[in-house]
Amino acid sequence: MRIRDIRTIPVECGLPQPVFDANYIMATKPALLVEVETDDGLVGLGEAAHFGGPLASTRVVIEGELRAHLIGEDPRDIERLWEQMHQRAYKHARGGLLIAAMSGVDIALWDLRGKMTGMPVWRLLGGYRRRVPAYATGGFYAEGKGVRELVAEMEGYCAHGFRAVKMKVGRNSDIEGSPLRAMAHRGVCEVPLAEDLARVQAVREALGRDIRLMIDANGGWDVPTAVKMGRAMEPFDIYWYEEPVCPDDVRGSAEVARKVATPVAGYETCTYGKVGFRDYIQAGAVHFVQPDVAWAGGLTECVKIAHLAQAWNLPLAPHIHGSAVAVAAALHLLAGIPNGSMAEMVFPAHPLMAELVTDPLLVDRTGHLELGERPGLGLELDPRVVARYRVDR
Repeated sequence: MRIRDIRTIPVECGLPQPVFDANYIMATKPALLVEVETDDGLVGLGEAAHFGGPLASTRVVIEGELRAHLIGEDPRDIERLWEQMHQRAYKHARGGLLIAAMSGVDIALWDLRGKMTGMPVWRLLGGYRRRVPAYATGGFYAEGKGVRELVAEMEGYCAHGFRAVKMKVGRNSDIEGSPLRAMAHRGVCEVPLAEDLARVQAVREALGRDIRLMIDANGGWDVPTAVKMGRAMEPFDIYWYEEPVCPDDVRGSAEVARKVATPVAGYETCTYGKVGFRDYIQAGAVHFVQPDVAWAGGLTECVKIAHLAQAWNLPLAPHIHGSAVAVAAALHLLAGIPNGSMAEMVFPAHPLMAELVTDPLLVDRTGHLELGERPGLGLELDPRVVARYRVDR
């Protein structure tokens, strides 16, 4: 069996209203799907992250560079193929765009392996559990969205069955070194620190203490601000404090972790796989370890990150942001390992999650997702939906 072709499918859907985190605007949901086809017609499906740039950038790395390394290779040799992609690009790219592109190919190879063996990926990765708890990720800033609307949103998640929710903080460009200062939408939906604190307090008071509440600053604060805000939020029983400082500031994140009682979570934007996460873990900079399967090296690398975290007795709580394919890959990872935490879920599901595949994984009324026994990732693209949202036709 040999790899005959590797191709990408760029898709994108609009959102009802643009939303903002500490730094960025999100008006659409794009995704770059990856297909790896063998010479006997079997196709594996993956997804590569594109965050911070256009789909075309990741696409050209896959089709213009990685494809040439893998055509004619045995798709069952996943470890060797990962190293082959990485080492051949090592002198001009060691993370970021390259690792994101590799991630999509790697996920597709694992989907292929599952289809070849007749087993779901979660069993191939270890088969720890089939039922995965989820939390609703939301609480974004938006035009016309005040504290009342934020509280109603978070209460809606709990009404569906979620027992954990996450909200955004950190959209404050007056903080020293704020990355928002370089963004095109600086000044839109910004709030003072006191209002961020009031938003968190209102959500906690509305939801009560039985619901896990996480906050995400998306790296928007400097260390003094992150420490001050972290301590101010301690009375609100925050379950984790995500990306309080710049992802490049490992020392700073470790300082926040030492000075704030709430566990620090991060860093999804660490895209140099186990090497980058090794540094966070050794520095004591994170408690919840948060790689993105489609961004940090695929399933092959994220399993190693999970084992590294397990050696330090740390839970893995992957960043999940993409189509139904990326969601499924992350869920299979969480189900395969013993130190998996909760799955991050956009709710309600946007079309690329709910419609793109014929049998999507969706959250039930108890706030869980259950994986079955279908081979690979258990997904099949709906060609009509792909055609509707494809952006290169």
